[in-house]
Amino acid sequence: MTATLGLAGVTLAACGGGEGAGSDNVDEALSSVDVACEPYQEYGDLEGTSVSVYTSIVSPEDQSHIDAFIPFEDCTGVTVEYEGSRQFETQLPVRLESGNAPDMAYIPQPGLVQRLVTDFPDSVFPVGEQAEANVDEYYNESWKGYGTVDGTYYAAPLGANAKSFVWYSPGAFEENGYQIPETWDDLMALSEQIASDHPDAKPWCAGIESGNATGWPATDWLEDMMLRTAGPEAYDQWVEHEIPFNDDQVVEALDQAGQVLKDEQMVNGGLGGVESIATVPFGEAGLPILDGSCFLHRQASFYQPTGRRVPTSPKTATSSRSTCRATTPTSSRCWVVASSR
Repeated sequence: MTATLGLAGVTLAACGGGEGAGSDNVDEALSSVDVACEPYQEYGDLEGTSVSVYTSIVSPEDQSHIDAFIPFEDCTGVTVEYEGSRQFETQLPVRLESGNAPDMAYIPQPGLVQRLVTDFPDSVFPVGEQAEANVDEYYNESWKGYGTVDGTYYAAPLGANAKSFVWYSPGAFEENGYQIPETWDDLMALSEQIASDHPDAKPWCAGIESGNATGWPATDWLEDMMLRTAGPEAYDQWVEHEIPFNDDQVVEALDQAGQVLKDEQMVNGGLGGVESIATVPFGEAGLPILDGSCFLHRQASFYQPTGRRVPTSPKTATSSRSTCRATTPTSSRCWVVASSR
């Protein structure tokens, strides 16, 4: 199973501030504030200052992040300017190059942390002592390694997402008597059964359009297959560029992903043929599950269909088809693509 890492706390060169930051009159400034503000007292009175946060997390996933800053804003007087963009990975280096850096950025991959530090050494700052101490105390040491470049710690952990879920409708499975597959062969057999049972639908739906980041859902497929067919050692060699991208092991993994993504009998339910995968926005790609034109959609744990709220529990579903579900390999209700061979 693959995962993405959210490495927060990458502090960049355009740090906003004001004379009030770290002021000595913290007790006076917070004297009329509810006791819940005590954890923020050390920041002092930040009235009139702002902090810009740049990230790839956009609506509807962004709301919990925006809301998390409210107590900090209310208790210190600072304004947190949250900006999410689908073009984040392309635009962040451009902004650093032009001197328009945000104060902080959520970095989705360790490799990007290393690239930013290497390319913009004067624009990226190490994690503060207190944040680093918290990571040392509360996190496994591997988390610190993800945000470290050449021995310097630049990025504190924000979160992680499992990238290997298959989303499906429990209602549709129950109606058709389908069982959760336990192996890749079982999964392909199920896909073929769905294709046979439902000639007007397709087993799978997929979409990889994501603005300047278009294609990343397809790389997730390849990474899953690489772990499955070649194993973790070869996967690590691939990541470290110790084997070429067109190594026979990589080609085999790509061919296995192609058993779904390149087969007109398998995709793209409710959305078109194989060629439509490139232009379907990833946030909309799973919606055909709701009307039965598709049964399976591979996407991460953070998946929230664009423009539509999908119930994740049968208790809140309005019909048997309106539930999409995906969970961990320990659940009998759904499965992870790379959980077993």
